[in-house]
Amino acid sequence: MAAPALYAQDAAETIIVTGKGLDQTKGDPAYGSVEIDRARLTSEASGRIENVLADVAGFQQFRRSDSRSANPSAQGATLRALGGNASSRTLVLLDGVPQADPFFGYIPFSAIAPERLSSVRVTRGGGNGAFGAGAVAGTIELGSAGRTDLPDASLSAFYGSNNATELSASLATDLGAGFVTLSGRWDRGDGFFTTPIAARQPSDVRAAYDSWSTGLRAVAPLKEDVEIQFRGLIFQDNRTLRFAGADSGSEGQDASMRIVSQGRWQVDALAYVQARNFNNIVISATSLRKTLDQRNTPSTGLGGKIEIRPPVGSDRQLRIGADARLSDGVLFEDAYSAVTGLVTARRNAGGNTATFGIFAENDWNIGALTLTGGLRADRWTIYNGFFAERSANGTVVRDDKFANRASWQTSARIGALYAARDGVALRAAAYTGFRLPTLNELYRPFTVFPVATRANPALNVEKLRGLEAGFDIRSANGVSFGATLFYNQLNEAIANITIGKNLRQRGNVDAIVAKGVELSGEAVFGNVTISGSYAFSDSQVRASGSAITLNGLSPAQSPRHAANATVRWTPNVGAVLSATARYVGAQFEDDLESNTLPSALTLDGFAQIPLTTQAALTGRVENIFNEAVVTRKVDTSIDLGTPRILWIGLKFTTR
Repeated sequence: MAAPALYAQDAAETIIVTGKGLDQTKGDPAYGSVEIDRARLTSEASGRIENVLADVAGFQQFRRSDSRSANPSAQGATLRALGGNASSRTLVLLDGVPQADPFFGYIPFSAIAPERLSSVRVTRGGGNGAFGAGAVAGTIELGSAGRTDLPDASLSAFYGSNNATELSASLATDLGAGFVTLSGRWDRGDGFFTTPIAARQPSDVRAAYDSWSTGLRAVAPLKEDVEIQFRGLIFQDNRTLRFAGADSGSEGQDASMRIVSQGRWQVDALAYVQARNFNNIVISATSLRKTLDQRNTPSTGLGGKIEIRPPVGSDRQLRIGADARLSDGVLFEDAYSAVTGLVTARRNAGGNTATFGIFAENDWNIGALTLTGGLRADRWTIYNGFFAERSANGTVVRDDKFANRASWQTSARIGALYAARDGVALRAAAYTGFRLPTLNELYRPFTVFPVATRANPALNVEKLRGLEAGFDIRSANGVSFGATLFYNQLNEAIANITIGKNLRQRGNVDAIVAKGVELSGEAVFGNVTISGSYAFSDSQVRASGSAITLNGLSPAQSPRHAANATVRWTPNVGAVLSATARYVGAQFEDDLESNTLPSALTLDGFAQIPLTTQAALTGRVENIFNEAVVTRKVDTSIDLGTPRILWIGLKFTTR
């Protein structure tokens, strides 16, 4: 991570402004956290954060597509093969703020530009602490770039295959003893055909995309050891998938305010607001007519936290606090006849969810031993749920009001880290957690033609139990290696359950049990760095009752094997040459294992060559060998992921 920025007010006083939250590193090593530094963030061939996160084996989205060709609502984040549907089971935070969409639970990856970040920390397994209620598969913490990470001004312009363009710019300046940054990014491209060439029809179109985002961040000291941080973001993202008119769009306006005190009594107080919207049109593959227009899905997220760390001694760190998150959203959609093209139904659905939690965590260093433990108690509420449907002439077909539900849920985690001699550390942890169903899972039906999936307003809360053990080795010669064995059981897991031909419904299965091993390593030899990771995840569904046919099967979209490796060479200042190989094993498209997505191996390349002290020529290649990555398969209907894409661009910076 970058060092703090220093700004001198006068000869007698120096204010240290970090732009970060409170330090989280005292007890977290017991949970096997993985770090991704800024150098890696800014040298990804695709330039997209979701592909950087794939460096952590076991990270996955519901589908293998990235944010250029996936439907946004399918871009939930999960870890350890605890998948099965598109909602995020991993808590994703940016400067402490949850990023999941308030209605759907997906992550707006296209709006999170890697060049705006300083580092990423991924902790697999159930979370605790602030907003831990949503961290059943783990936590991904994104930190914004600080003043020392950013030049005074930067501009990059890329041109790529399929008439793709990518423009990014940023301005950063000191503001008294603080700083302010303004950044923007615009991506667009004609896209590629997702349909394999042998099955392509005249009706197939390229997966075009057009997205932009603008962010403003300001950090200023209130007094010595106390700073205020503001972050604002506006974004819009439009995509087309497979058929002309099969368009989806998402947009958002986010703002957050944070006060961080690094004094004797440390305090981290945060408040945020999110306004989001989503639209999606479904086109029939047979008639090529519009069958569903999810024309408007406005939602709002409100939340905040306060965390206090009293002075309890240099060998301990006590965290106590409270957090809250409120979500509301409404769906407006029209169904159309695939034969006549006329409206057959108009639907309106939505509701509210809320969680309020109190938490405490304590880290205690006893010589070479670090003990850590945490406890949460959450009051969750699901309320104001409704579903209304009217015919084309306005006749009421359904007008359902669902009962409000509320309860308390407790969760906890404990861990131990023993730092033996010669750079060897042993660690073990156990944890519980829970996740509230999203408004999308509760109230919104959807169609990925030809399969329709119904919502379920009676979904139960998911509950996790897990444990893990592992070790880390760090040698003096720059070589490190880590291994983790894990067992996670997600009870009442929400899945898309097949109930008929081309028909599914969201429902709770008894459990998803995931067990396996995670390996990671890095070796530094002068200017050359080699890093990699591997995850084996044996994930199975436990089901009874109406879902008994799923018992013993793998969850949908959950590969057993995932691996990656990166070789990076920095021969001189500003010059970078790197290559990244990624492997994902075979996985099943659906809950009944009736369609298999084959394994895929891709290789990416990145090269940056300085032309002057302020300009660099950059080349990027995605999927060098043009591997056919199958992202969706329903019988003979197949979608493919990103093919080979070549990029050439220039980067300019001034300091």
